[in-house]
Amino acid sequence: MTDMTSNTPVEARSHKPPKTEFMVYFAIIFVATLPLATLTWALAAIKSGSFTEKGPVARAWSQARIITPMIFTA
Repeated sequence: MTDMTSNTPVEARSHKPPKTEFMVYFAIIFVATLPLATLTWALAAIKSGSFTEKGPVARAWSQARIITPMIFTA
């Protein structure tokens, strides 16, 4: 007789947020971080005298990519 209680196969549950919901949150966060990213980019450009750093859109995009998954994992 086989004891199936100790080695029961575990089904992998992947909890993926709906793509539409994720993109809505991403867009809201992106728009919200854009003004601050523009300000920090402008201050850094004035301070260094160079516009070679990441632009404000890239900064806001990276912030949104960091913040949005945190909402879905909480």
